[in-house]
Amino acid sequence: MPGIDGSSSVASQRVADTLRKQILLGKLRPGARIMQEEVAASFGSSRLPVREALRILESEGLIVLKANSGAWVSQMDLAECQATYKLRERVEPLTLSESIPNLTSDDFTRLDEIQREIEANDDVDLFLSLDRELHLITYSGCVDEQLRTMVRRFWNTTQHYRRAYAHLIDPTGRELINFEHRLIIEAIKRGDPVDAERFLAGHIRRTRLALSRHPELFAE
Repeated sequence: MPGIDGSSSVASQRVADTLRKQILLGKLRPGARIMQEEVAASFGSSRLPVREALRILESEGLIVLKANSGAWVSQMDLAECQATYKLRERVEPLTLSESIPNLTSDDFTRLDEIQREIEANDDVDLFLSLDRELHLITYSGCVDEQLRTMVRRFWNTTQHYRRAYAHLIDPTGRELINFEHRLIIEAIKRGDPVDAERFLAGHIRRTRLALSRHPELFAE
């Protein structure tokens, strides 16, 4: 099969970037169908770059492509989300441990900046964006691309449910999140992978248990 040319590749990435943002912001919700013709028309493009964009998003876990049916935003039930969180509890601490030796003072500075911004705001969408940036920075020093890809996919597939849960968090819950973030950041800064893994695993586990108490979030 011939590859797409450079201009089509740029167009595909532009479509993928736009759809990714809409999904992560909750504008395209789990289970929503994505119509190739409508997307192509909105971008004034042919369907070729749209098809390529959808394949990119499928590889990231954001959509599901079904034969003879089309593209759908990925959706989970509670059991699937719990299973993903259990994987996160094991894979992300490993990724963090592999990352710590390669993080720099600039990374530490940015982590502190992000955490201060999280603590200074209570907007859910801003929190989700900052929280994602913070954690992905902590993993950015991992040289194993497979681990980083898995982690990003986990974050993509659980994004909607984190957003729904974030709206339920009370001030005490936000304080606990901030405390856990600070523990993780301080362990990273002192180069302690054992504590960093332990704090992160607990951080993810606590969210998993909290989500299990809200099955209504998966009833769409």
